[in-house]
Amino acid sequence: MHDDRSLVEARLTRVLRERIRPAVHPDSIPLTVEIWAAPGEPVPVAEGLAAPTEPITPGTPWGAPWGTSWFKVSGTVPAAWAGRTVEAVLDLGFTKNNPGFQCEGLVYRPDGSPVKGLHPRNSYIRVGSPVRGGEEVLWHIEAASNPDLEDGATHPFQPTVLGDKLTAGDRPGYVLGRMDLAVLDETVWNLVLDLEVLGELMAELPVDGARRWEILRAVDRALDALDLQDVNGTAAAARAELAGVLAAPAVPAAHRISAVGHAHIDSAWLWPLRETVRKVARTASNMTALLEEAPEFVFAMSQAQQYAWIKEHRPEVYARVKKAVAEGRFVPAGGMWVESDTNMPGSEAMARQFVHGKRFFLDEFGVENDEAWLPDTFGFAAGLPQIIKAAGSKWLLTQKISWSRTNTFPHHTFDWEGIDGTRIFTHFPPVDTYNCAMEGRQIAHAARNFKEKGAANVSLAPTGFGDGGGGTTREMVAKAARLRDLEGSAKVKWEKPADFFAKAEAEYPNPPVWVGELYLELHRATLTSQAGTKQGNRRSEHLLREAELWAATAAVRAGFPYPYEELDRIWKTVLLHQFHDILPGSSIAWVHREARATYRQVAEELNGIIDAAQRALAGDPSGGTELVFNAAPHPRGGVAAGAAAPAPADAKTAPAPREGGGFVLDNGLLRVEIDARGLVVSVYDVEAERESVAPGQAANLLQLHPDFPNQWDAWDVDRFYRNTGTDLTAVDELTADGVAVRIVRGFGGSRATQRLSLPAGTKRLDIETEVDWHETEKFLKLAFPLDVKAERYASETQFGHVYRPTHTNTSWEWAKFEACNHRFVHLEEPGWGVALVNDSTYGHDVTRTVRADDGGTTTTVRASLLRAPRFPDPETDQGVHRFHHALVPGAAITDAVREGYRVNLPERRRTGTGEVTPLVAVDNDAVVVSAVKLADDRSGDLVVRLYEANGGRARATVSVPGCPVAQVVRTDLLERPLADAERPPVTDAGAGLALRPFELVTLRLTRG
Repeated sequence: MHDDRSLVEARLTRVLRERIRPAVHPDSIPLTVEIWAAPGEPVPVAEGLAAPTEPITPGTPWGAPWGTSWFKVSGTVPAAWAGRTVEAVLDLGFTKNNPGFQCEGLVYRPDGSPVKGLHPRNSYIRVGSPVRGGEEVLWHIEAASNPDLEDGATHPFQPTVLGDKLTAGDRPGYVLGRMDLAVLDETVWNLVLDLEVLGELMAELPVDGARRWEILRAVDRALDALDLQDVNGTAAAARAELAGVLAAPAVPAAHRISAVGHAHIDSAWLWPLRETVRKVARTASNMTALLEEAPEFVFAMSQAQQYAWIKEHRPEVYARVKKAVAEGRFVPAGGMWVESDTNMPGSEAMARQFVHGKRFFLDEFGVENDEAWLPDTFGFAAGLPQIIKAAGSKWLLTQKISWSRTNTFPHHTFDWEGIDGTRIFTHFPPVDTYNCAMEGRQIAHAARNFKEKGAANVSLAPTGFGDGGGGTTREMVAKAARLRDLEGSAKVKWEKPADFFAKAEAEYPNPPVWVGELYLELHRATLTSQAGTKQGNRRSEHLLREAELWAATAAVRAGFPYPYEELDRIWKTVLLHQFHDILPGSSIAWVHREARATYRQVAEELNGIIDAAQRALAGDPSGGTELVFNAAPHPRGGVAAGAAAPAPADAKTAPAPREGGGFVLDNGLLRVEIDARGLVVSVYDVEAERESVAPGQAANLLQLHPDFPNQWDAWDVDRFYRNTGTDLTAVDELTADGVAVRIVRGFGGSRATQRLSLPAGTKRLDIETEVDWHETEKFLKLAFPLDVKAERYASETQFGHVYRPTHTNTSWEWAKFEACNHRFVHLEEPGWGVALVNDSTYGHDVTRTVRADDGGTTTTVRASLLRAPRFPDPETDQGVHRFHHALVPGAAITDAVREGYRVNLPERRRTGTGEVTPLVAVDNDAVVVSAVKLADDRSGDLVVRLYEANGGRARATVSVPGCPVAQVVRTDLLERPLADAERPPVTDAGAGLALRPFELVTLRLTRG
């Protein structure tokens, strides 16, 4: 029996490869092909269609890296083919079977209307079924010669200069392949699918099971019925031998899979943003064409930005998309502007991902998204559930957690609970891919892998090639049809995401609960790679806060024209760059080069808005009154979210010489000692009579580690990096001026310059670090060993903070050796804590050790500053970077929140006529305002978003000083009134609120 099985399987493999598949197109003739290579960047379609061409034949090299060539293909259908199905087979020179990572094309008719995209798994254009014979065909192909950056010969992801058009050169990367008109034998094509489905199913069934042998015998008979010298003439007979096993229904308890047509398209990754615009157009053209061919098929596409690109750049494709959406078969999914990273975006940015995404789908299609769709994002922050709910959604889909390397997540369908207690019904597709191809091994894996067996029985399979791979293919649709009800297999049915979630929720009313962040045990280095991009994001987020606050204040107080269009456009630009391969630093050099330029432009525009609004508020600069504008949510120097004359300046804290070398900074609240190495050896809290730095240790210590992960250079840092490292203690310069200590260190090819200062009247040591970075495959950390025994620590996340353990009791804690924070990390013993705040870093680690000499505990916090991976950008982060950190001893969480905002929102000074009253005031420091703006509907209403920041219950009064308020309404993130929410009572003092721990509240205030 074993020999029979092996022989049949081997026979099937060879006959499919060498006889049946080649017979799918039994007759063909070459097309006439001409080419025009566009100089520089892509040209408009009309220009490409009209461009002069020259002949080219298969076998000819074409396509400089990142170039665009326009092919013109023409021919005549032979009269002898009348009555048959004919299509063009267009091979642009595809180098491998993996679509999305090489050359691609979009086919146009002569009038400029799109036909469909081309890639190695979808290279046909239908001419007719049947044809009359004699038809003239003429198409134009906009072909992108994108280099294959995955191809590293033996090993993928090798350093390459091809990731930027400035360094990629002009050597052709492709050789034109087959460009033919061909007859399609649909019987043979169907035979291929019959045999593939049965062969793949057979391989997944029990070796000695009856069903496997039933299929094997049927396949054997089908191959016997096939004349290998006349496959086309005998394919029908072979199919007849398979009809019985294909008709056998699945058992009633079979796992049920909701297939959703999908094409996960990274908005940038191994290609620039401009190429994604075209990838989306090609894929949308493919999918709208397939929807016309396959009435049962449903396709879902996320990322409102990608729809907006089609609308702007390919309106003819967008018209087809809108029609398919109206028919309910092309489904806008997810309700976010892009599939963003969720760890690093700030509170407001994460909220605006849903605001702009959902609003686009509502305005364009009338679609309200109930699901968040993030299959590929690198872990999920614990603040996300309430953001999803506040946006009016209730479900989440992701697949990426299956990539974790240490622990296997215990559920596929569950409730995810966030920091405030909000629960979101969540599904991880057990197929373990967002590029399902309807292969038997994938379908069988989904059924075997599903962890909710016995309690639930449905899962989802996102089906199609992504990243420009064109989405779902006709072959996948054909396979799904055969798997709809097939014995031995899970049942497959095309469904919309919302239909799947409704069904899954109904069958599993009491799912298990996972509390806290969904940490991905992989890709941890994305919290640090490409520091310039991360700084651009952080600074843009805070500039947007300022721009909205001051523009709204000036609109209400001074009649300033609120810049609706400008802010909308800039928000969308910043949200785009939070995509999960841009902000995480895992895209090619071209993407990050453009991102840095974009952030500079964003800063210039936002500073312009801020300046204009503040000028309107300050009045005549000749008035001579110096004003300090404070955009932070906490009072600073007597100024709270408004502008006033600066408070009298306290005396500067001047450095004094230290015995034994170095300097001392002492402002009466903190006494900081910096030794002769330029290291901080003491930070003494005078009031608490407590030392912050662990005995015998030094803080503000730069540490350099080798950093060569096992794979995924820009994405990963592997735990073994900690095995070796160098403390950078050698000092080149140690000097002091009247306000700061300056330390300069050289290491490798790099140089670090730090300024340490202690402002008067505060418990805060400011640390400004400039690094001229020229290392390769290194990881730079900034360490603070603290004399604190803490079993957990707090990291700021969206609308609150998340606690993580400092111990490694289990593999789950052990795996979190690099984690994310926003503006602060905080750890404490009862009654006394320490915060480390930052202006632009995210990655960090916290470890603890017990000291042998005194039995005390040292808890070390290290901020991750810079990395130097070589793929996909071989020059990652080379150059000058500036960071601002502050160590805040004696800090409670409230202090950590306040100092985090302070370091990210510096005061602005200008001259005017008098103080500016805050537009919005809140009387409880535990309640933090995250946004003040005018309503997006231009009604003139004021929108205030706030949250409880300490993790406890809080009461607060929100007021608009000097401005009567007629009505206050609680809304969702889209500024729509919540039907079930009580209206906050309004008195002369303002609107009273009672907030739960970490509760997020959006208020809409109508002025009287």
